Amino acid sequence: MKKINYLDSIKSPVITEKATSMTEQNKVIFKVHEKASKESIKKNIEKIFKVTVIKVNTINRKPKTKIVRGKAAIKKGFKKAVITLKKGQSIDLGSGA
Repeated sequence: MKKINYLDSIKSPVITEKATSMTEQNKVIFKVHEKASKESIKKNIEKIFKVTVIKVNTINRKPKTKIVRGKAAIKKGFKKAVITLKKGQSIDLGSGA
């Protein structure tokens, strides 16, 4: 099995109304690689953003079938991770830097 690069395991942040409201509780949500483990996600977040991670919860979103213009289409599934940070720390996702 090919080892996942630490930059490839974290795909993108999830920026929704619910995700941004969770920042008040020191939680950040990221889309992650499907084969990434909680330990590797924790190490990679700490390495990339230089923060202390307390807890990692993962959620597997299953693919869904939708009807688009009368034809069945599949909406891809993904894995997301809810990262709980140490109190007083945060990850600024809105700056773009």
